[in-house]
Amino acid sequence: MTDNTRYATDWLTIPDLVELLDEAHGRVRRLLDEQYLVGTRRDGILKVPSVFIVDGRPLASLRGTIIVLHDAGFDSDEIIDWLLSPEETIGMPPIEALLAGRKSEVRRVAATLA
Repeated sequence: MTDNTRYATDWLTIPDLVELLDEAHGRVRRLLDEQYLVGTRRDGILKVPSVFIVDGRPLASLRGTIIVLHDAGFDSDEIIDWLLSPEETIGMPPIEALLAGRKSEVRRVAATLA
């Protein structure tokens, strides 16, 4: 991955998430409302990056990171962009670091963005 390349991911709609997570529509909406997941409108449809789902569940370290970024003033689009874009201080896109178990480092960097 080059320094200016976004992390490649597929995008999931709410119906995709209902099927993938094996949860009711309302429960999937709550996961978004309670910041376990973050989505953005693409072509007028709310979608979530598929990389945010691991083993049929939202990535466990994602929620706290979303909250830190939201508290720093980021909107949903900015949160997704930051998570998927290379971050110089981490040496990789933050989502890649979260997937590697580097939650504390990612949140420490996110907290400096306020």
